Amino acid sequence: MTPILRLSIAIMFTALGAYTIGVWSERFSEKLKLWHLAFFWLGFVADSIGTNLMGKIAGGISINLHSLTGLTAIILMLVHAVWATTVILKKDKETAAKFHKFSVIVWIIWLISFISGLLLAML
Repeated sequence: MTPILRLSIAIMFTALGAYTIGVWSERFSEKLKLWHLAFFWLGFVADSIGTNLMGKIAGGISINLHSLTGLTAIILMLVHAVWATTVILKKDKETAAKFHKFSVIVWIIWLISFISGLLLAML
């Protein structure tokens, strides 16, 4: 295993941990807090870096289920983090209630991409 592959795997697992902690702790607390926001952004940044490194290792991006769910997930993660930032800044309870439902959906889509990447790597 090359050093860049090890690094990209570590970064992707950092994204998994950060995003999972952020989404589920926000869900269980039923209130979006600043530290949740930090984990959303950390998950997004780690996923972006890890995806970039994995793309370089693979020699580019191919069109398949993994790349399509991955692109969808990374866009949704960005929307999610920006929306969370807006909710924190505006302190709007109605928007926050809608946000809670959106978080888990984004996490599931991201997890599908993460798992499909693992499966592709094993094949």
